[in-house]
Amino acid sequence: RWLTRAGLESRTVTLPRGDAGTLPAGQADLPSQRLDIRYVRTGAGPTVILIHGLASSIYSWADVIGPLSANFDVVVIDLPGFGASSQPADLSFDDNPRAVLGLMDSLGIEKAHFVGNSMGGALSLFLAVRQPARVNRVVVLDAAGFAMKPDERPFLVQLLASGATGALAERLPVRRALTRATLNHLIRDRSRVTEERIDEYVAPLQRPGALEATRSLLRSRFDERFVPDLALIRAKTLVVWGRYDPWLPLEDADRFVAAIRGARKVVLETGHMPQEDKPAAVAQLIGEFLIS
Repeated sequence: RWLTRAGLESRTVTLPRGDAGTLPAGQADLPSQRLDIRYVRTGAGPTVILIHGLASSIYSWADVIGPLSANFDVVVIDLPGFGASSQPADLSFDDNPRAVLGLMDSLGIEKAHFVGNSMGGALSLFLAVRQPARVNRVVVLDAAGFAMKPDERPFLVQLLASGATGALAERLPVRRALTRATLNHLIRDRSRVTEERIDEYVAPLQRPGALEATRSLLRSRFDERFVPDLALIRAKTLVVWGRYDPWLPLEDADRFVAAIRGARKVVLETGHMPQEDKPAAVAQLIGEFLIS
C-alpha cells in the first residue's frame, strides 16, 4: 500500500458525534453517536491540515504529504463518510467541521493552517468564518461553495445524490469503470490515473453503507450564510484553481478572491484536483504561501 511505501502510518480517533452532553444518558456511547476518524500525521513545524473533496480520501494528498512534511506538521484527515472513517447513514455537512475540530482537540492542536480541495476547500473556508481562532492561513484548491444547491451541482454529483445509480453501481466492475471515467474527467494528466489511484478511490466505495452515507451528505442542508459570510474571513487566503476544471468554472476563483479580503489567485494547468495533477507544484505553492 502507498502508506507503507511512503513510510506513513494511519491512526484512528473516536469522537462523539455532535454535542454528547445534550444526549440522554447512555446514548453517547452508541455507535450511531460516535465517529471513527482516520488520519495521518507526519513532519514537524507549524501544523497544516489537508482536507480532501467529495468521494475522496487521504490518498488525494499522497504526493503532497512528503514535500510538506519537510517543513510542517502535516495532518491529513478522512472526513466522515469517506476513506476509512465512519460512514453514518444519516451523514450531514454538519458532521465535517465537528470532525475536524474534534480531531484537532484530540491531537492538542489549538490552531492550524488549512488546505482543502473541492468540498474540503469549502470546509476550510467555513472554519475560517465560524472558528477564526482555530485557523491560521487557508489555501483552497478548486473549492466548492457557489453552486451548492442540488440543481446547481455537477451532473455526476446530482446523479449520486439522487440514488439513480441504484443497484448497478453496487457491482464492482461498474463502480470501477465509473471511477476510472470520473478520474479521467477530473484529472487533466491522464498518466496520473493509474491502477493504484483507481484502487484507492474504489476501495472505500466498497465498504457497506458508503454510497448511502454519501447520498445522505449530499441531501443535507449546507449553511446558507456561507457565501455572504466569506467577507468575514481575516485569515490570509490563497485561491488555487485548475484552468481545465470541468466541474467548477474559473470564474468561481474570481468570486472567492472578490469576497475574501486580501485573497489572491493562482491558476494552474490542471483539472479539478491540482494536488493530484501537479503535486510537486502544488506542494511548493502551499509551502511558500504558508511561510511567506
